[in-house]
Amino acid sequence: MAKTIPLLLMGCGGVGRQLLQHIVSCRSLHAKQGVHLRVVGAGDSKSLVVTSDLFSGELNDNFLSEVCRVKSDGSSLSTINGSGEWQVFSHLESQKKVLDISALLGKSTGLALVDCSASSETIGVLKQAVAIGCCIVLANKKPLTSSMEDFDKLVAHPRRIRHESTVGAGLPVIVSLNRIISSGDPVYRIIGSLSGTLGYVMSEVEDGKPLSQVVRAAKSLGYTEPDPRDDLSGMDVARKALILSRLLGRRINLDDIKIESLYPEEMGPNVMSVDDFLGSGLLLLDKNIQERVAKASSNNNVLRYVCVVEGSRYEVGIQELPKSSALGRLRGSDNVLEIYTRCYSEQPLVIQGAGAGNDTTAAGVLADILDIQDLFP
Repeated sequence: MAKTIPLLLMGCGGVGRQLLQHIVSCRSLHAKQGVHLRVVGAGDSKSLVVTSDLFSGELNDNFLSEVCRVKSDGSSLSTINGSGEWQVFSHLESQKKVLDISALLGKSTGLALVDCSASSETIGVLKQAVAIGCCIVLANKKPLTSSMEDFDKLVAHPRRIRHESTVGAGLPVIVSLNRIISSGDPVYRIIGSLSGTLGYVMSEVEDGKPLSQVVRAAKSLGYTEPDPRDDLSGMDVARKALILSRLLGRRINLDDIKIESLYPEEMGPNVMSVDDFLGSGLLLLDKNIQERVAKASSNNNVLRYVCVVEGSRYEVGIQELPKSSALGRLRGSDNVLEIYTRCYSEQPLVIQGAGAGNDTTAAGVLADILDIQDLFP
């Protein structure tokens, strides 16, 4: 008999859709492994679609493909025609429905609540679901970077939470760090380039290209958010640094991390439009970065946008690093993380690879779901 994992997905954006596609395309592989992922519901910011038979029914593969198509077109799940096999709930009803499903399945068949959204609204549901006995799998960083009180409740049952894709997409960052911590090997220092966008930007300006030109190119390649300032602010990297710090037992908040933005406040989203920033704003930033690149080069160093967790030091920003280091050799949009411990003191443990992209991130989420299969009957 195949082991069945009931699954409810919150967030059908790029990562969520890719996850559903992975689930459908891996059916035969999972069958050989003796596992079946039974998708009982999928929700977006406006609505929730749920199978009518929660205990044995599922949203079938044709329906999941239709969900991906509808969301790719920019439409809401509420536009999918209803039938006797599934029900559609509005946004106002959806949170209560998710909790009802969590209570119903959490104590019987079990439930994996998968958060691929980018919303803070899921935090309350996730906390209650974990307390009920459900498992949670996160690609969303916001639940783990909320208050310490929220964090404590989410990780109160460590076997029931997986969040590899919150840091480094599909890279084995969290699992590697957890293994080191479990072995009693003290972590002295973590330094890493954890933004594919900023990794690309810094390695390109190293070649002498103006920052303005590099950011526009990154946007046209799809490396940045629609507003590149979402990447250039460093806030995404800070959230990842906070997750790593809290894993190490540091009881800190986002406010405790020193964050260097690559643009000044007077060019912020509330002051300057995206078009003005990309047009005239960026040009004003070129000179400073070029001077910093030249200074680093004269010291035989390179500039990298990194997070540093060391003692009581929590920083996110541009650092001068040796060209010969793993971070110094970084090119393109890869993520690189160096972990220094007692065992890895002279030569750090280095984790490197694609650290962004819907496909890679969704693969990490899928691996996390399969990793908790032993908790299901």
